[in-house]
Amino acid sequence: MERFEFCVVIPARHGSSRLPGKPLRLIAGKPMIEHVWHNATRSGAREVLVATDDERIFDAVERFGGRALMTSADHASGTDRLAEVASRLQWSDDTIVVNLQGDEPCIPGELLRQPAGALHEHPAAGIATLATPIRQVRDLFDENVVKVVFDEAGMACYFSRAPIPWVRGVSTAGPSLQSLPEGTAFSRHIGIYAYRAGTLRRVAAAPSSAIERAESLEQLRALALGIRIHVSVIEHAPGFGVDTEDDIARVESALAAGRAAAG
Repeated sequence: MERFEFCVVIPARHGSSRLPGKPLRLIAGKPMIEHVWHNATRSGAREVLVATDDERIFDAVERFGGRALMTSADHASGTDRLAEVASRLQWSDDTIVVNLQGDEPCIPGELLRQPAGALHEHPAAGIATLATPIRQVRDLFDENVVKVVFDEAGMACYFSRAPIPWVRGVSTAGPSLQSLPEGTAFSRHIGIYAYRAGTLRRVAAAPSSAIERAESLEQLRALALGIRIHVSVIEHAPGFGVDTEDDIARVESALAAGRAAAG
């Protein structure tokens, strides 16, 4: 793959209904946001910064030597926060920006290069993302597991919480199926995105679409706008994110076992 440039922005909010102050929670003696930032710096990005609406997170990032930017507290999503960063830093419309959530301390930096590289290689796409094969019936019918179908060029056709594609005469059995239907590939979406900065601004400026509201999936706004999304398939999903106290213990165990990069 030829050389290309991209930036990584890590949106991080202090507010969390299940785990308040989540980005600052200590994991192996360091704030979680520090692990995420250090992993991102291993991606080869030309620039890595944390976009936050909280001075405590801003100060923590500055203390460990990272770069942070204070953004509006009114953003409804990480995409909106990224769009503000792209505009304030006057990034050109073609600048590739990877969104890495601040509660994903187990995602290795090298994985961020994949959607960024896919966006570089597919000029028709405005967004690139990842997926992994679904291997369990329970995942296919779990509404919290987002599914994606894409065409032969790797461009997304649709994302859904429903089991897609629906196999006529088979899928009606639902979770009681003994095994996945043969001859049909099912893919789980992984929420790591690379955007062109111009696409970021366009998506953030647009109202939510009916399908986005129905499925509660923000990427459907882009499809409704006619923006093409490239999907790269990886064999296994990356590490887990942090939403609960138990997740912190799991991440610490993964770090201790060497299964996730430590900052």
